[in-house]
Amino acid sequence: MPPKNKGKAKASDSSTKDDGNAGGKGKGGSSASKLKPATSINVRHILCEKHGKKEEALVKLREGVKFDEVAREYSEDKARQGGSLGWKVRGSLMAEFEKVAYELEPSTTGSPKWGEVKTREGYHILMVEGRK
Repeated sequence: MPPKNKGKAKASDSSTKDDGNAGGKGKGGSSASKLKPATSINVRHILCEKHGKKEEALVKLREGVKFDEVAREYSEDKARQGGSLGWKVRGSLMAEFEKVAYELEPSTTGSPKWGEVKTREGYHILMVEGRK
C-alpha cells in the first residue's frame, strides 16, 4: 500500500455498507462507538483493481473461506502474505482506507469482520486482527 496522501482519492460510500457487509458474514455493521480509541492496528487487505474481482472475493468470504486464503487468490497486493500489512500507526495509511480500518472490530482470518473502501489504488476489502 502506498504512503498516505499521494493524491486525492474518494472513499466509496459503500465502505461501511448498511447491508451488513462492513461486519463481514452478516455480523452487522461497524461498531466504532463500542471500540476504544487505538493508535495502531494490525491490518490485512485484499486489493482488486476491478470491481468484479472484488465481488468474487466477497462471495468467497461469505462462503466462509479464510481471509488470508482469499487474499492469496484474489489480491493484487501483499497476496503472498495473506494480505497482511502488519501493524500500522494512525496517519500512516491513505485517509479513506484508515477511516474504515479504525472502525472495524478485531477479528480472525477464520471468522473475519471486514470493511470495504475504494481508493485510487482500487477496491479494498480489509480486516483488523489487533488494536493497540
